[in-house]
Amino acid sequence: MDLIKKAQEAMIKAYAPYSHFTVGCALETADGVVFTGCNVENASYGATLCAERVAISTAVSQGHLKFKKIVLVSKNPEPITPCGLCRQVMAEFFDGQTEVVCFGADGKSKTSYKFAELLPHGFTKTDLK
Repeated sequence: MDLIKKAQEAMIKAYAPYSHFTVGCALETADGVVFTGCNVENASYGATLCAERVAISTAVSQGHLKFKKIVLVSKNPEPITPCGLCRQVMAEFFDGQTEVVCFGADGKSKTSYKFAELLPHGFTKTDLK
C-alpha cells in the first residue's frame, strides 16, 4: 500500500483558495485500513480543517481509534510537520510510537518522527483527573 501516493491524491482535492497551500495525508489504522484527508479552508479562518484532522475524524467516524502511521505531503519543497492543533488531536489517538512521515513536494525529501518527538509533553486524557 503506497501511503505517499494516497496522500498525494488527497492533496489534489484540497480546498485552499486563501492560502493556496495544499496538504494531503494518508492515515493507516492499526489493522491496516487507510483513510485520507486534505485541507479544507474557510473564509472564517478558524473553521479551516487541516488534512490530518480530516483523516483522523473520518477514521474515528468509521470506528477506528488506533493508528500505526500518518503520511503528510504538501507542495512545499521541504517537508512540513503537523500544526500544533493537529498535534493535540493526534495526542488523543496516537501513542508515542505512531509514525509521522512528512514529505516535500518532490516526494523524496522526507522526515520521519515517532509521535512523542513531535509533542513530548502533550496534554492527554490521562491529565484529566
